[in-house]
Amino acid sequence: MRIWIDLANSPHVPFFRALIPEFVARGHQVEITARDFAQTVELAMKAGLTPHVVGGHGGGSITGKAGNLVGRAGALRKWARDRGFDLALSHNSYAQIAAAAALGIKAVTLMDYEHQPANHLAFRLAWRVIVPRAFPAGELRRFGASLRKVKRYEGTKEDVYLADFAPDAAFAAKLRGLGVASEDVLVVVRPPAREALYHRFENELFDELLTILSSRADVKIVLLPRSDAQRADYENRKFGNLIMPGEALDGANLIAAADLVVSAGGTMNREAAALGVPAFSVYAGKWAAIDEALVKEGRLQRLGSREEIESLMVGKKLRANPREARGVRAEITRLILEMN
Repeated sequence: MRIWIDLANSPHVPFFRALIPEFVARGHQVEITARDFAQTVELAMKAGLTPHVVGGHGGGSITGKAGNLVGRAGALRKWARDRGFDLALSHNSYAQIAAAAALGIKAVTLMDYEHQPANHLAFRLAWRVIVPRAFPAGELRRFGASLRKVKRYEGTKEDVYLADFAPDAAFAAKLRGLGVASEDVLVVVRPPAREALYHRFENELFDELLTILSSRADVKIVLLPRSDAQRADYENRKFGNLIMPGEALDGANLIAAADLVVSAGGTMNREAAALGVPAFSVYAGKWAAIDEALVKEGRLQRLGSREEIESLMVGKKLRANPREARGVRAEITRLILEMN
């Protein structure tokens, strides 16, 4: 079977990097496209993948996003037309799903956030929709995913590539090169995705968090911006202990080295939860059911006010407590490749 994978955002890189060997081992051929957005292409190249780069970012406006989706879907359709693909696979790449539908290619999409408005498009056009067990059934129905096309898996998508993760001892040298010493308290932070459809509001708590952390002489903050504009914004604020790496770092090793992870999004917090690193969310939108489940497990905590941020215990972590959910990769592989 010929499988076409589209990497539409940076978190898709480690996820599909872990799944591709599973497909190849079963005799399938894989080709990859990628959107030039949020270090996706750079991370893919560093992971040993060689994607065909098709399209980029549509900007922050809804009209810009809609136009970009249509334009990229057309470009992907043209690229894929004569390549003989049997399956189009993504983690909710709307452009790929639309292109595959136009070409008559079966599209399999995975998704773990039930409040993304564009699920209406993806779930209706996809041949199969694969979601975590915690994904609410009512939201699947609302987005047009019929029971016959929905498959569920235990755990989180982050378990696919982190269940058997072993830290690289050489990564400490990379951190020293950034100015992070072993005795420093390392806090890794991810700002809000302010241009995303699911994040159409301001999030002041994240900036308050940075202000408080920057007053600590023993803390080094590694901030992972989502765009060049966001990088420029935080550079202008000139926090003394804030580091924004000039190149894409290995995310799993960075999180494993962290003493604390705080994100205004979802993936990085779930990565920290999978690796057993203290994780806090300042996400101000509607929470995903999968994140609520991690709160109940004690692997994720919510910061919802300035008072909670001020009372946050910031120090060297005692030890990691990874989930090690090793069966998730095999389960998702099976669900993707099932053709009935």
